[in-house]
Amino acid sequence: MADFNRLIGQLLGSGAAGGFAGGLAGGLASGMLTSKEGRKLGKKTLKMGGVAAVGALAYAAYQRYSAGQQSPPIESSSLPQAPPAREVEGTAFLPPENDTAGRDALGLTLVRAMIAAARADGTLDAQESQAIFQRIQALGLNADDQALLVAEMGRPVDMDALVSRADSIEVAAEIYLASLLAIDPDTAAEKAYLTMLAARLNLPADLVNELHRQVEEQSAA
Repeated sequence: MADFNRLIGQLLGSGAAGGFAGGLAGGLASGMLTSKEGRKLGKKTLKMGGVAAVGALAYAAYQRYSAGQQSPPIESSSLPQAPPAREVEGTAFLPPENDTAGRDALGLTLVRAMIAAARADGTLDAQESQAIFQRIQALGLNADDQALLVAEMGRPVDMDALVSRADSIEVAAEIYLASLLAIDPDTAAEKAYLTMLAARLNLPADLVNELHRQVEEQSAA
C-alpha cells in the first residue's frame, strides 16, 4: 500500500517534484524531458512527513492571512513560519494521526493536485508518457509508491473532482499550496492554471498571496 507521507515527502524533499513537473512541462513543450528545477522543502519541515508538511505550511499561511483580517491587524511576522505537526494535527488542515483513512484521502488529493499542476501546459501523448514513466522509475520510490504515481499519471485530470475535495477553506488552501509546490510557475500556462485553480477553489486573494509567500520563504530557507 502506498504511503502518501513518504511519497509526497520524497518528491518535495529531494526536489524530485520539480524535476517531475519540469519533465512534464518539457515533454509537452518540446517532446523531451528537461531538468527544470522546482521547489524543494527543507529537512526540518519534512521531518513531520509530506502530508503533514503541506498541512503545516498551509496552516502557517492561513494564520498570517487571518491575522491580517483582524482589526487592527496582528503583526504576521510574529507568527511561526511552519508550526510543528502537533499544532496542526486534528485541525482542518490535518486529520489526527490515528485517522489513517482521512490522511490517505488527503494525501491522494494532494498527489492529484500536484499532477494536475504539472500537466498545466497541456496533455501527454504516448511517447511523452513513456518518457515520464521512465523518469518516475528513476526517482527511487518503492514499488507501491511508484505504482500509485504511475496509475495516477495515467488518469485524465478531473478538475471538478479535485475541486470537490475542497470541502473547507483549509483543504482548498492545501490543494493550492501542493499545486504551487509541484511547479515553478514561470510560464503563462502555469500562471493561468494557478489563477484558475484559485478561482475554482474560491480562495481569497490575500490568502493566495500568503500561500505564495509561504512557499517562497520555504524555498529560500
